[in-house]
Amino acid sequence: MADRTQASPVAQGVYAALATPRRPNSIEVDTAALLDYLDAIASAGVDGLVLFGSTGEFVHFGIDERVRAAALAIKRSRVPVLVNASHSTLAGAVTIAENAVDSGASGLLLAPPHFYRYGDNQLVEFYLQFNELVGQDSPVYLYNLPMFLSPISPELAARLLHTGAFTGIKDSSGESGYFSSLRALHPETSFQFLVGSESVYLQARSAGAEGAVSGVAAAIPELIIALDRAIKGGEQQVAQHLDKRLHEFLRYVDKFSASVAIRQAAVVRGWQLNHLAVPFDADTAAEVVDFHAWFRGWLAEVLPECIQPALMRT
Repeated sequence: MADRTQASPVAQGVYAALATPRRPNSIEVDTAALLDYLDAIASAGVDGLVLFGSTGEFVHFGIDERVRAAALAIKRSRVPVLVNASHSTLAGAVTIAENAVDSGASGLLLAPPHFYRYGDNQLVEFYLQFNELVGQDSPVYLYNLPMFLSPISPELAARLLHTGAFTGIKDSSGESGYFSSLRALHPETSFQFLVGSESVYLQARSAGAEGAVSGVAAAIPELIIALDRAIKGGEQQVAQHLDKRLHEFLRYVDKFSASVAIRQAAVVRGWQLNHLAVPFDADTAAEVVDFHAWFRGWLAEVLPECIQPALMRT
């Protein structure tokens, strides 16, 4: 079986996992808003974009809508685009993947099928059949999202990566030891490790992870880019300060349900992401108002620190 890492460019650095604008009272993507939002995030200097990941709430959209919006976004983007092909079925994942590749996606993410839980042997069969059906036309990254889906344990990841059929893995577990468990594979198996949980990004990136697929970068790309630059440049004091700032924001990510803080931060910055899949109750709506006020003040402090990190050196 061919090794994908030798056939195509690989993702590294900061990839922003975009939220997905939707039309009011609809299950359709607001593509005009998506393209404007995409331009803004790309212009901030990210290395690439991800469409329809967990931050992009892929489970809320049908296959046809995901294919249509992805094709337009890939055509518009000036940076590489990874498309999450995950679906509840193998056939659905293959359909999304084939269309993404045809549209020019630079790679694919593939999580275990939802909504049911599957054992490791069944997941191996799922991934290998996907690989056979989609072919070798685009890098494929395993997508570990254990909060919502069947987990890809380090042992299962190693089993799949050893086949050479997969370019790497995006891990959103937030487990600090996950990268360490897989790092031992590097001498014998070439793969990219992309951090999907910003809470461990400083640790994993400093230890050799190749980059991040970041939902936070879909609202505050400047912060993740500045943190990544500081880590790569060996600016430990700057990196630690920016990581502290990142965790201030992550406290709100954990406070709300998945993706709410990221979407609402984007709304404060003027991007059209305020149409919700599930309405807020009165208490949550009040908390969101408080979050908007906090975020405006916090962002005014953080953005200069991202642009001029020398101010943080003593």
